[in-house]
Amino acid sequence: MGRKATAMITSMTGYGRADVAWAGGQVTAELRSVNHRFCEIVIRVPRAMSALEEELKRTIQQRCARGRVELNVSLTGGREAGKSLSLDHVLARQYHSLLRDLKKRLRLSGAIDVSLLAGFRDIVTVSDRPIDDASLAQAMRRATVDALSALEEMRRREGAVLARDIAARVQTIHREVDAVSRRAPFVAQEHFDRMKARVEKLVGSAELDSVRLNQELALYADRCDVTEELTRLGSHLSQFEAAMKSDEPVGRTLDFLLQEIGREVNTIGSKASDADIAGHVVKLKSELEKVREQVQNIE
Repeated sequence: MGRKATAMITSMTGYGRADVAWAGGQVTAELRSVNHRFCEIVIRVPRAMSALEEELKRTIQQRCARGRVELNVSLTGGREAGKSLSLDHVLARQYHSLLRDLKKRLRLSGAIDVSLLAGFRDIVTVSDRPIDDASLAQAMRRATVDALSALEEMRRREGAVLARDIAARVQTIHREVDAVSRRAPFVAQEHFDRMKARVEKLVGSAELDSVRLNQELALYADRCDVTEELTRLGSHLSQFEAAMKSDEPVGRTLDFLLQEIGREVNTIGSKASDADIAGHVVKLKSELEKVREQVQNIE
């Protein structure tokens, strides 16, 4: 079964369980998923049905793109797997021969009988006998699929909570960026005027090449211009919001975009050298960190 196009953010954390009746008993499938950078799947099924592990793993992979997912399938009641016994006759003879030789060499008393040989665990081994039952295999498949549906539902509910929180924080980020955008045009001019006054004070009454001075001051002030950074920041935010509406797993995409947004915010703070902008940059970094923590939970 493929992924459903839900156009909804999905969390990587969830739990699902399903019980399916089988031969007077039941098959229980439990699924747990937690955060993980990639998709890691751990399967635990009765040894008698271990042949189904790869099939169940593929079923989970079709519906979970990221996260550590653990599936535990158990059988209760009904026709459980039988046990088979095997006797290693060759090894038993070797034990018997060695014990007889030991008894003779050390002049020991006592009988070397079946009860003594039975104490050696490697002579008699107990193993599960595979259950060749198509109905059990089908019950395990159904239980796994039903548990997956319950897991997905929980992951979607948690994802919706994450999406609302992130959306609110992105709006706060937009307000801070707007404030920086309104302040930015004045920063370069203020730097120009401040540096010009400082130079004129230093040189006093000495004659200056005003054209050259203005050129140098203009170049210096231009280094404080953050227009390009604001443009890229706006683009990254738009891409982030578009990704939040995608029906595909977007956790890695959002994480990458947050790194780019953070890089632009850092550059704005260092280039602007303005107290007002610095205050907004601090708030931006605080909100971005909170968003990053939430994105770590998204599939």
